[in-house]
Amino acid sequence: MESALDYWTAKALLDWQIEMGADEAIQDKTVNRYELAGTAPRSADAPQEVTPQPPTDAPRAEPGSAPPPVDAIAAAREAARAAQDLAGLRAAMADFDHCDLKAGARNLVFADGIAGAPVMILGEAPGRDEDREGLPFVGRAGQLLDRMLAAIDRGRDRTEAPVYITNILPWRPPQNRTPDKTEIAMMLPFVERHIQMAAPKILVLMGNTPCQALLGRSGITRMRGHWARALDLPVLPMFHPAYLLRTPAAKREAWADLLTLRARLKDPT
Repeated sequence: MESALDYWTAKALLDWQIEMGADEAIQDKTVNRYELAGTAPRSADAPQEVTPQPPTDAPRAEPGSAPPPVDAIAAAREAARAAQDLAGLRAAMADFDHCDLKAGARNLVFADGIAGAPVMILGEAPGRDEDREGLPFVGRAGQLLDRMLAAIDRGRDRTEAPVYITNILPWRPPQNRTPDKTEIAMMLPFVERHIQMAAPKILVLMGNTPCQALLGRSGITRMRGHWARALDLPVLPMFHPAYLLRTPAAKREAWADLLTLRARLKDPT
């Protein structure tokens, strides 16, 4: 024999039905809920009103949906093109919010040396010291670079024989990791505009990242010392000074590349 349904169990079942949408009791007559409220049923021959529908290819924004993704490379290209001078380019890079590296960096690292110098050096990305000071090549690798340049009578602050120095990325990657292809592609329009404004006669690409960015290939051990062209300029790939600190035996090849650079500066054609 079944026991009677107690009050609280019945109420719980009723609440569940209401929550599921059964909020009306069964009526004596059926209700056509497809018809609009307050209108009489239409005969099959009655003309039907047609509500205009948007084109099927028109985008429909869902409530609370995120805006469409921004083409970061196109945004970088537009911002770089709009810059009229180096100060404007630096400001455009500082305002560029599509690269996640910016959020974790202390400073934007733009450039050092003398713009208009015949040699423009491109490194990879700022390290800890560069991020702190806001200048490229100021740590141990930067000190070695200064000694290398001095060996061929060049320097970032030598007005009679200057160089101009920057990086592919202006913000430090976490843990000094290698920049990925997306980051390189995103910042490349700024790099190209930077080179155009600085107007060097020769580009020196130090390490794999600038070679990947401007030459489309890597393998610095094979590429170093062999001239190439990018952006209608002669390009010399070289070992990065940080690599030379880790691999002192490679300094002999670096010295040979410096001599090649010095000879090319005497005859840049």
